[in-house]
Amino acid sequence: MVPERLLAEQVTAEALLADSVVVAEHKMYVQGGAWNTIFAQALPARHPRIGIGLVVRVPYALADNLAKRFELTLEDEDGNQLPIGDPGGQAAIEGSFTVGRPPGIQPGDEQLVALAINLDGLSFERAGAYVFKIRIDEREVKALPFRVRVSQRPGS
Repeated sequence: MVPERLLAEQVTAEALLADSVVVAEHKMYVQGGAWNTIFAQALPARHPRIGIGLVVRVPYALADNLAKRFELTLEDEDGNQLPIGDPGGQAAIEGSFTVGRPPGIQPGDEQLVALAINLDGLSFERAGAYVFKIRIDEREVKALPFRVRVSQRPGS
């Protein structure tokens, strides 16, 4: 249990959408990153791959060797949760990670955890606004809004 004086300490995150993301040796490698629009020639559209690069910041006080649970969901512009994967597929991607205090860490230093999520063949039935929501320990830490548009990619 976290003492009350530490309740202000929160796990936070930075994230971006990309074409593909990989984590190796605690470093994130991003290909085609930092976009917020998917251009489709027609609908429904099946996008080849969406990568989500997530950097979780864990404060020193919360680097307690206890598992932290994360969840990724997808919502449309009406707030409806959509399946991630094939229609009728799973509603969320879930996982966990554990963060401790390795030798040499200074008191007060935060820990960074890099996570890569790649979604292959995600289908979109209609144009409009969508958002990936990321929760850690049931608290939303990041929203990644994007649009699906029917048109040619600019400049192509």
